[in-house]
Amino acid sequence: MALPSTVNRVPAHTAEHVNQQIRLRTERSVAYYRQHPQQISHRLRELDREWDIERTLEANAATLVVAGAVLGLTVNRQFLGIPLVVGGFLLQHALQGWCPPLPLFRRLGLRTAAEIQHERSALEATRSHF
Repeated sequence: MALPSTVNRVPAHTAEHVNQQIRLRTERSVAYYRQHPQQISHRLRELDREWDIERTLEANAATLVVAGAVLGLTVNRQFLGIPLVVGGFLLQHALQGWCPPLPLFRRLGLRTAAEIQHERSALEATRSHF
């Protein structure tokens, strides 16, 4: 089994219409800032703070692992299944680029680091022309 490339693994496991929505949102943003170049620096700072899909998945997984472990140790041992399941999902995402929360997060508009960098590069190129 060949593992997908790091850059393409999330978009490859995202519905095409969702990928298209994310691309369109990026294109609209770049078009807007081409018309308002004085605001590009502000947008670049926003992009610096934007969480990519990987960071979001990691934070959510860590939260569920800790919550499951605490509940398993203090309330009921059955809660210890949560960290096991979440760990499996995280491993699946690391290897394949897909896990159960991925479609929801992508529909919410969360982008990969490469998608964020694409917008950043386009804005920096626009800014250099002014």
